[in-house]
Amino acid sequence: MTTSIFSAATEKQKLNFARVYLITDRKRIGDDRFLTAAEEALRGGVRALQLREKDLPSHELLALARRVKPLLRRYHAKLFINDRADIAVMAGADGVHLTETSVTAAAVKNNFPDLIVGVSTHSIDGARRAEMHGADFITFSPIYETPSKASYGAPQGLDLLRQTAAAVRLPVLALGGITPRRVRECLEHGAFGVAVISGIWDAVSITQQASEYTQNFGGNTL
Repeated sequence: MTTSIFSAATEKQKLNFARVYLITDRKRIGDDRFLTAAEEALRGGVRALQLREKDLPSHELLALARRVKPLLRRYHAKLFINDRADIAVMAGADGVHLTETSVTAAAVKNNFPDLIVGVSTHSIDGARRAEMHGADFITFSPIYETPSKASYGAPQGLDLLRQTAAAVRLPVLALGGITPRRVRECLEHGAFGVAVISGIWDAVSITQQASEYTQNFGGNTL
């Protein structure tokens, strides 16, 4: 599949809400505080949240998504469900985020054409496959060393990020060890935005930390 420069630019404009893409890990913050912490991140300017709670059975994941969705709507933010397009549709989510071993983006879009589809990638070939199958954006990881991505091996590094961003026309979100101070160099190496887990959830002030990230894209200042 080929993509024109114009359509690539259009896709990036459509994805402007996802310049800081926050991936959930409720075990870091606790079930009781989950919604409060999510709102703190939204106050800091986050406008894209991926619900990535792999341990939850389907009915609990759906219930959580339905609780989160009204909160995101108040902040005009987008909700993505990890790997479950069916639950994304039932919850009224905006998109689904697939792994490299999931069904293809094309398969999802054939059945759920209104969903925005992101794909996790860990190689240039994986990024190209995601683009070929019609993904709207990809995450590329891990850029830096980080415990959450240790199973994927050594960090990819900034040079490989640059090569991957040059190999596809999709928006590429850098993931893995991204601190607010590292955002700028990721952008300089071709990233469209960043995806974050511990960098926000583990912060003493989630709102302040989220703002530190979003300020790189003209977002909230506190």
